[in-house]
Amino acid sequence: MNWQYAGRVQEISRTEPLQTSRGTIDWEKPKVDMAKRGSIADFDWWLLLAVLALAGIGLIEIYSSTIHTKYAGLHIRQLYWVLLGLGLMWIAVLIDYHFIIEHVPLLYLLGLLLLILVMVMGQTNLGSKRWLGYGAYSIQPSEVFKLILVLTLARYFSERRNRELSWIDLFQVGVLVIVPFGLILAQPDLGTALTFFPILAVGMWLAGVRWKMVAIVGLAVALVLPLGWFVLKPYQRDRLMTFVHSDADPLGRGYQIAQSKIAVGSGGLLGKGFLNGSQNRLGYVPHRHTDFIFSVVAEEQGFLGVAIVLSLFAFVIFRSIGHARTARDRYGVFIVMGVVALFAFHVIVNVGVIIGFMPVTGIPLPLVSSGGTAILTTFLALGLVLNVRMRRYVN
Repeated sequence: MNWQYAGRVQEISRTEPLQTSRGTIDWEKPKVDMAKRGSIADFDWWLLLAVLALAGIGLIEIYSSTIHTKYAGLHIRQLYWVLLGLGLMWIAVLIDYHFIIEHVPLLYLLGLLLLILVMVMGQTNLGSKRWLGYGAYSIQPSEVFKLILVLTLARYFSERRNRELSWIDLFQVGVLVIVPFGLILAQPDLGTALTFFPILAVGMWLAGVRWKMVAIVGLAVALVLPLGWFVLKPYQRDRLMTFVHSDADPLGRGYQIAQSKIAVGSGGLLGKGFLNGSQNRLGYVPHRHTDFIFSVVAEEQGFLGVAIVLSLFAFVIFRSIGHARTARDRYGVFIVMGVVALFAFHVIVNVGVIIGFMPVTGIPLPLVSSGGTAILTTFLALGLVLNVRMRRYVN
């Protein structure tokens, strides 16, 4: 694998479109006061406000879903994570993303080391070994590795100069993805492992994957996929069977999804009001402050609240895509679009699970679900998006 760095960033001219197998992506040429380029005046405050709004909604709903439970006060800890995340976001904005790209090999190896340490000395909770540390002071390396993978693929794809991916490229990228995928799958953490594929898919699409290659790989995956059934843990098989036969055991395996659907449906247009959701307050929805927090939003705030939350997510996603179009070079494009793929996948899958359109995967709702490492990783990822935005005019 070619990890060599060219010594300086090779920029793409503003007039040269990015060539992909789907066509060309033209760079936008927004007007700007060139005296302010690369300064804090070019910071995207609207994106930050949307992020803070989502984090604020998360704090409110975590409070609602944990009050009078053993998790009471968890919203205070979540607030600390949000404040720390803002600090890390600011650091991610200040450090030129080209400097980070230069050190991707070190980050990748460090990430693999952490994943291996999890297997050796990680904390076990509910049958999964995913955390390093002690008690409340622990991190989940698999969450961090998602961002490391975004940077790794951004560097690999950016330093290619061919207009289409070759089979050698596909093999090398496959190795970069499969190794951490296997380590995370062994924890077991299928949900986090699955987030690697949208990052890879978007990177390959931008890099110029051929439809013939997609067809061949797709056929190979379809042939091998049935064997994955024997690799899954028993509880993972139960989740798939529950998804296929959701009404077969509503008081057993299908209980979680059934209660989530009731919570979503009972919210109506305007919701039952803050702290008034019966499914939430009576504890019918399990894990309602983490992976199922969207059901609390739907029950208490109704369709209107759901529309606001989804609109904020859409704003963050499409605003970030706009920053990819104005990035100064290929590194910036691939970093931003990798973050977009990861962020959008989390939102789509989490909401899909809540309403019963997808099997339970354990993927949190970005910025809203309770969880320290996930919050920090999300803020860092969005900090990189802002980093690319601020340096779009720097020579």
